Amino acid sequence: MGGEWWRSAVIYQIAPRSFQDGNGDGMGDLAGISARLDYVASLGVDAVWITPFFASPMADFGYDVADYRAVDPLFGTMADFDRLLDKAHGLGLKIIIDMVWSHSSDAHPWFAHSRNRGDKADWYVWADPKPDGSPPNNWLAVFGGPAWSWEPRRRQYYLHHFLPSQPALNWRNPELAEALLAAGRFWLDKGVDGFRLDAVDFMLHDGALRDNPPRPGPVPAKPFGMQDHVHDMVQPEALDVLARIRALMIEYPGTITMAELSSTGDPVARAGAYTGGAHMHLAYSLGLMRRPFTPAALTAIIAQVATAQGRLAWAFENHDVERSVSRWGDGSPDCAAMMLALLLALEGGLCLYQGQELGLPEADLPRDRLRDPYGMAFWPEFKGRDGCRTPMPWRHDAPHAGFSSVEPWLPVADSHYELAVDVQEQDGASPLNTLRRLLRWRKRHSALLDGDTQLVDMGPQVVAFRRGGTMLCVFNPSANPVRLALPAMPAEGVGYRMDGTELVFDSWGAAFIPVG
Repeated sequence: MGGEWWRSAVIYQIAPRSFQDGNGDGMGDLAGISARLDYVASLGVDAVWITPFFASPMADFGYDVADYRAVDPLFGTMADFDRLLDKAHGLGLKIIIDMVWSHSSDAHPWFAHSRNRGDKADWYVWADPKPDGSPPNNWLAVFGGPAWSWEPRRRQYYLHHFLPSQPALNWRNPELAEALLAAGRFWLDKGVDGFRLDAVDFMLHDGALRDNPPRPGPVPAKPFGMQDHVHDMVQPEALDVLARIRALMIEYPGTITMAELSSTGDPVARAGAYTGGAHMHLAYSLGLMRRPFTPAALTAIIAQVATAQGRLAWAFENHDVERSVSRWGDGSPDCAAMMLALLLALEGGLCLYQGQELGLPEADLPRDRLRDPYGMAFWPEFKGRDGCRTPMPWRHDAPHAGFSSVEPWLPVADSHYELAVDVQEQDGASPLNTLRRLLRWRKRHSALLDGDTQLVDMGPQVVAFRRGGTMLCVFNPSANPVRLALPAMPAEGVGYRMDGTELVFDSWGAAFIPVG
């Protein structure tokens, strides 16, 4: 891949604790990832994004970092990471790691200095109470409750957008910014190929600490949705922060950044603002995953992205949202295969989440098996993120589906055993082998790698567009039957058949038709 490999890259996301247990403690680790890298390479992906494995109290599964330069013993050692990196590069895979730079853990030594007004006093966001002792404003935390917690040693409140144990970092402090960039340089010197930037929208806030206005509408299960988040996040000065990060990456040619965007506002427009020559390379949005999966909705978002600035990384699922075949579909392998085909047809970078290639449905866990503090706070109206984080099923006939020899940290869903890798390896039409076939085919067609996108109206039941003017891509995103007249025979696809000159989707299906 060339210097701009990221433009059409397929990035496979691995959550270490749920991928493969390498030491028999019921928790996935870096050694387990290394043991499965040959499988990842066999998919035909270009890069691997690994979610946090840094030293952490694990209050939020590693998204509460206590040391940005250390591997948590739960996942192994730095030597384990070095071996993983070397093996990945030997297989032609690039490695992207998570940088959680909007907040840290309260167990980070920086926070101890800050709350005691030491030499890092302003490395976090502090504010005085109101005269009545209440928090400085009405901001709310995503995970529930106020976004402010009282620190008696300092006699001030500190800001946290998620858990109280995840204090917000103050990017307006130049010393803090340099310390974070130095941590990034440490991993780039090791040879990592890029960073995924967590919670970019929360990196800066309104310096005047103005109240958020209310958002009209019915009362939701999660109060965070009752405010219009114009002051606690998504600030224009964030572009300056992203430019500083991009300047670091320029020192390491061929490395990239990918920003996570929240559901707030217009994520496509924000992706355009956040990506480009001076900022991030790619951005993906949680908001797009939470939109309807109908022909009209899909067509509208594809049209918006096709005319937007910047570079979007398409993602249908990840560790923060319900599995796509359950959220958008009927959970069937046919639905999974169609969604994989659609993803591979879209313009830009693409993200696959571990198990998505198997068409795994969301695991339905009882309340007493939850580990996610977000889900436990809002059960049962919101069940949290554990259902998409259960262990990968490798073998249908092995204890815990081959993930571990002992009881894992989350149970393997009963429905996942029959979808295990060893089962799908033997079925040429499985979602797994469909992905492999379509990825090989995609790499042979430049129109699908770097061609532009033009929508085609083929009726209200389907989504259709041309890539590069030469490849017509047609999808039936439902279980309803569809018949279409075609200008030519399909060259690839899933879930379709020909009836004379008509293309027939009996239900979920996709077809790729050369047209010029």
